[in-house]
Amino acid sequence: MKPLPKRNKRMEADVSFSIVSIVFLLLFFFLLTGQMLNQAAQGMALAETSDLPLDRLPAPILVVDKNGQWELDGLPVAPDLLAVALQDMEQPVTLHILIGKEAPAESLLQVVTRPDLADVELRLVTLRRSLGP
Repeated sequence: MKPLPKRNKRMEADVSFSIVSIVFLLLFFFLLTGQMLNQAAQGMALAETSDLPLDRLPAPILVVDKNGQWELDGLPVAPDLLAVALQDMEQPVTLHILIGKEAPAESLLQVVTRPDLADVELRLVTLRRSLGP
């Protein structure tokens, strides 16, 4: 029987430690730069709309202001009478909801969780201010 050839017992480098180190360095880099960017954005003023051009918004639109007052297509409406007001419209109704950024989240939840609006499609409308001249 012939003896097996001798294997060169050379150590091979383990690259997994290097890869893990690079991943951690990248992770720390993005965490630190993200924190610096968030601190710079804290002094930024958000866009605010003072006059709503209701003729350019989708209809029917329910506007909920920061005080919890509801307006349906520019006319005040009581929360209990919203479903009645929507019955007079062409069916099926898609109700667009525009809520002020200062309004509490409860105001939005009061609209979307109403059982009398279960058959109505609800869409949230957002406004964007153009940065033009």
